[in-house]
Amino acid sequence: MTAPYDPADREKVVAKLPLALRQELKVRAAQLSVGIQDAVTEGIHAWRSNPDAAAPVDTSGGQSFATYLPAGLYDDFKKDCKSRSVAYNQGLAQSIRLWLDTHQMPKLVRPAQVRRFVVCNQKGGVGKSAVSNGLSQALAEAGARVCVIDFDPQGHLTRHLGHTPLGIKEPSLAKYMLGEADGDISDLLIPIEYDPFLGRLFLLPACKDAFLLDAKLATTRNVRVKETALEKALEELEKQFDYIVIDCPPSLGYTMDTALYYARTRDGEDPRASGLAVVVQAEDTSADAYDMLLEQIEDMEDDLDVVVTQLGFVVNLYDSRKGFIATSSLEQWRGFTHPPVLVVIPDVKEQREAVRLKRPLLEYAPDCEQAIAMRDLKKALTK
Repeated sequence: MTAPYDPADREKVVAKLPLALRQELKVRAAQLSVGIQDAVTEGIHAWRSNPDAAAPVDTSGGQSFATYLPAGLYDDFKKDCKSRSVAYNQGLAQSIRLWLDTHQMPKLVRPAQVRRFVVCNQKGGVGKSAVSNGLSQALAEAGARVCVIDFDPQGHLTRHLGHTPLGIKEPSLAKYMLGEADGDISDLLIPIEYDPFLGRLFLLPACKDAFLLDAKLATTRNVRVKETALEKALEELEKQFDYIVIDCPPSLGYTMDTALYYARTRDGEDPRASGLAVVVQAEDTSADAYDMLLEQIEDMEDDLDVVVTQLGFVVNLYDSRKGFIATSSLEQWRGFTHPPVLVVIPDVKEQREAVRLKRPLLEYAPDCEQAIAMRDLKKALTK
C-alpha cells in the first residue's frame, strides 16, 4: 500500500510497548538499515490493509515508546483501532509485530570453505581491535560461525570482551605456532555468550608471550616454514568456522608475515573471498603506516609468488568536525580505486562505553551508528 502522505511531514506519537518488542524492533531495523519510523509506518500500513494478518501481542509491562508517523496516518490508525475494538497500544504492537514477521534478517550464505579476514595496519591506535570485534559480531549476528583471534600481545580485543590474555606459561596460539603446545587448540576458545550471537561467536584470546614471537620465529628450529606457522596452527580450527577474523598487531616483523601469508588467495579460491581489511583514520600518519604495510605485502608477493588481496580500507573514528585535515584525508582515501573504502565508521561514544562495560558493541548498542557501520562492513566483505 502506498502512503498518501509526505514522508517529510511527520508528527510525533507516543505509546506504551513491552521492552522486548521495542528492542527487537531496534535491532531488526538496524540490521536491515531501515529507520525505526519507516519500519513502524510500513507496519501500520500493513496492519490497516490486512486485518487478518494481525495477531494479539502481550503488551503487559509496557514502557514509553516514541516515533514519528506521516501526518494524518496517526488519526486514521486510531480510527481503525476504534472500529476494530482494539486498544491503540495493542494496535501499534500488532503493527510492529507484523513488520518484524515480514522483514526477517537475511540469512548469510555460509561459505563452502572458511573465509579469512585479516584486520591490519602498521599504526597503533587506529581501532583495529574495535573493527575486528564489530565485524566478527556482525557476521555471527547474521548466522555465521565466527572465530575472532586476538593476535596482538597487548590483548585489547580480549579485554574488550571481558576476558584476560593467556599467561606466559599457559598453552597459547603463539606456542602452537612454535610447536611448543600439545592437544587441541580448540580448547583455548572462549564462547561469547550473548543472545545476538549465542553459540556462533568464539574468541581465541591474546597471549602475553606473543611479544617474543618474532624473535622465536626467527631462531627456532621447530617451525616448519616461518610464513606458514599461523596457518598450520589454525588448520583444525578452520574446520569448525565459516569465518576467521584476525586482529593484528602494529608490526612489520615475522608475526605480521604469518598473518599476511594466512590471508593470501589459496588455490581455487575467489580472490575476494579472503584478504586484508586495512584500518585507517582520516589523518596523515595512517597513510604513512599503510605505505609500510604495502611494501611488506609486495615483498611477500614477490618472494613467495602469492597474491594477498587488499579487500579495502576501513576509515575509523571519523569526525568531520575536526575540519580540513579530516575531510580532505577522507577524500584522499576515497580517491583510491584499489583498494576501495569499504565503510566510514564515526567517532561516537557507544564503542567506548561498550569497552568500559566489557560488552560487545552490537549487544550493548545494536542500533547506534557504529553498530550499523559494522554491519555495513560485513555486507561489503560478504557480498
